[in-house]
Amino acid sequence: MIPENAIFTSASLLLLRWIIAVIFFSSGQGHLQDPVGRGKSIGMSPAFTRILGILELVAAVSIALGIFLQWGAAIIILTMLGAIYKKIFVWHTGFYAKEGYGWHYDLLLLAGALVVLATSGGAYVLF
Repeated sequence: MIPENAIFTSASLLLLRWIIAVIFFSSGQGHLQDPVGRGKSIGMSPAFTRILGILELVAAVSIALGIFLQWGAAIIILTMLGAIYKKIFVWHTGFYAKEGYGWHYDLLLLAGALVVLATSGGAYVLF
């Protein structure tokens, strides 16, 4: 590692956390605003979709603010593992789907959450 670049590690992790948080906050809001429609689109019940929405919102806030950050990252990891499983084994979606809903996007979010989990989110966390 180039020593001069080490000062950017925590800032880079914070940016990664904020990007993940924005994505999951938006997704969680969508699940809560229309649990019936979103539930149909992912093949889940409205009740499950509401719970998923709440978990995504909690994880997003956790990761963005650095509060119980590893719990938030773990929620996102489990969510992405579920999404990837569903896309590969249930819907038989390719890595890059024609519609743009392939599991490459989910894999990238999974990797980002794993980085956050493994690094404890960097220096800019509350607790």
